[in-house]
Amino acid sequence: MPQRARPLANRIFEGFLTYTETFKTYTRLAPLYFAQRNWPATQLNHRQRLRLYKDLLFQLVKIFQQILGKDSGNRAIWALIRQEYQLLIAERPDVELAETFFNSVFRKTFPDNPLDEELMFVMEGYSSCEIRENSELLHTYPAEMGLEQIIRQILNDFDFGVPYMYREQDVAFLVEGVKEVILTRYRVEVGTKTQLLKPVFYRNKAAYLIGRTFVGKKWMPFIIPFMHGPKGIYVDTLIFDPNLMSHLFSFTRSYFMVEAEVPSQIIGFLSSVIPHKKIHELYNAIGFNKHGKTLFYRDFLHHLETSTDQFVVAPGIKGMVMTVFALPSLNIVFKLIKDHFEPPKNMTRQEVREKYKLVSLHDRVGRMADTHEFESFKIPLDRVSEELMKELRNTTNSLLDIRENYLIIKHLYTERKMVPLNIFLESCSTEDGLRAVEDYGRAILQLAQADIFPGDMMTKNFGLTRQKRVIFYDYDEIEFLGDMNFREKPKPQNFEQIYAAEPWYEIHKNDVFPEDFRRWMIGRADLKPHFLEYHRDLFDPEYWNSLKTRIQSGELIHAFPYPEEIRFRPGEPV
Repeated sequence: MPQRARPLANRIFEGFLTYTETFKTYTRLAPLYFAQRNWPATQLNHRQRLRLYKDLLFQLVKIFQQILGKDSGNRAIWALIRQEYQLLIAERPDVELAETFFNSVFRKTFPDNPLDEELMFVMEGYSSCEIRENSELLHTYPAEMGLEQIIRQILNDFDFGVPYMYREQDVAFLVEGVKEVILTRYRVEVGTKTQLLKPVFYRNKAAYLIGRTFVGKKWMPFIIPFMHGPKGIYVDTLIFDPNLMSHLFSFTRSYFMVEAEVPSQIIGFLSSVIPHKKIHELYNAIGFNKHGKTLFYRDFLHHLETSTDQFVVAPGIKGMVMTVFALPSLNIVFKLIKDHFEPPKNMTRQEVREKYKLVSLHDRVGRMADTHEFESFKIPLDRVSEELMKELRNTTNSLLDIRENYLIIKHLYTERKMVPLNIFLESCSTEDGLRAVEDYGRAILQLAQADIFPGDMMTKNFGLTRQKRVIFYDYDEIEFLGDMNFREKPKPQNFEQIYAAEPWYEIHKNDVFPEDFRRWMIGRADLKPHFLEYHRDLFDPEYWNSLKTRIQSGELIHAFPYPEEIRFRPGEPV
């Protein structure tokens, strides 16, 4: 049996090497496309890298199922394969990713996709890999160089292969930004220095430098975004605000393209500058979302061991397509597709899964939540409340299985817990409500700029993050904006048309009448007038069609992950 296990372990290892090398190939194309301003290629490259893991896994699992046959569920063979594989990956700098790759092959090959802690690498853990002071991954600039010379050296060190638009102006902007935030609060002393990660973080039309300055006996992190506009490269702003930095790495954002020969080193540095982000969120952010899923599950198991509360039905209006539950002490919700949908929903479970897949491959522009998809997810039975079990039995019974002391859920999504917007608006102050409804409209329009029409735009389908940012999280009715037909309602011409019980004009599939939004968007009397005035574009078919035209012409409309007013050159085209 050991002789049989060794070549199978080698096959998994070879599959992992193919994955990592191809992943790096896609990642290394990002700076090239940025320099060329080739935004269609940027988008395609991002989608191809997202599909890579599943595509390679599908091929490898097929081979394993053919080789193992009826032994696909033989635990003894898998234990030996794991043992041999562990020897192959032991010295690798990306060992944590290699462990996750094995888990994926095992789960997809072994019958019923078990989450088996004995045969998988589940609790081995992430080992933080700190970057040494003299690391080749860092540019270090001692304070003795002087502020202006440090800024000039940074712009020299990060050569994007394209001329800067206004280099001297960029230097002046950055010098002034540092003086305003740091030098007015801290004194430069012996040991003051600035460090930047050499790998550049690319996403959409932007490139980001991640750095930190040791001043006042502590590290002060910062991010410098660069844009490549029609006139050349330019520094767009300088970010010290920890909330804005956190938002750049949000679960609502697409993954960065960044070279990471030793991923744990990049994660270690990021963790030092954005300390409240969980490690699994940082792995997600740099494109290793499958390992992020492993770490999330590891955290979940640890949380179960250190908590006692029960899983309950999530608060809010129950959905027509999804059953949602939560553990009050955990900042996550669990979403299951119902067995049957009430009218007017007339889609299938597979169609809903396709919508979630669409979101996973699309630019989320900071307005759609990232999800992890699980099969055969285990929950201790004694942690499931009676109310939740009744709800699951009534709505998702085909997805449930009880084995020993566990509830096994055959398929679910996990997503960050948010406060439903409708619940927030029921009791918030007028001031908070005005901010929320403004951002609600912005969320819809930013999704539209990314070629997403949300479909059901009721406030119950949106939530607020910790920073009170409005996020869309109900995907069963989303469509590409280009597939929608935005129309103005025909004006009635006679008495019969005015008082007709049904629309007297023809309505086709995907027809949308934006003026109708006014009737049901925002009900509170103290908020509605402001919302209607602030977001007049929402109700204008011409505006929606103008976005549609721009997108169909191939334009990538960049969604800035920070306010327009902090840009050095507000309104500068990208």
